[in-house]
Amino acid sequence: MPEARAKRTVPPRKTGLNHLIASTRYSCAGFRRALHEAAFRQELVAFAIVMAWQVGLQSPLLLILAQAVAGFVLLATEALNTAIEEVVDHLTPEYSTMGKNAKDLGSFAVCCLLVANGLIALAAFFV
Repeated sequence: MPEARAKRTVPPRKTGLNHLIASTRYSCAGFRRALHEAAFRQELVAFAIVMAWQVGLQSPLLLILAQAVAGFVLLATEALNTAIEEVVDHLTPEYSTMGKNAKDLGSFAVCCLLVANGLIALAAFFV
């Protein structure tokens, strides 16, 4: 006879400092998961290189801040794209046009941010 599945219970909500600590743990776990993705690792390395390059060029502070914000938005979008892919793969393990569209749209969002980051980095030549 197959084993009965254990009933999953929702843990009690955390508040105050415990909530902050738990949220930080969840974010760190998400970062560790994102590091398993080659695209995320490549974007993270490129982000570090471009930031060092901007600082080395003594770019205006506003340009450096714009590059930093765009870089973090890119990394966040890549993490969300990975989340979309994981959910789609879980819900539709077989080929699905809807699943493909969801993955393609996530990829397009990342592509837009890659272009935006490139344009900001390119601006360093003109300021």
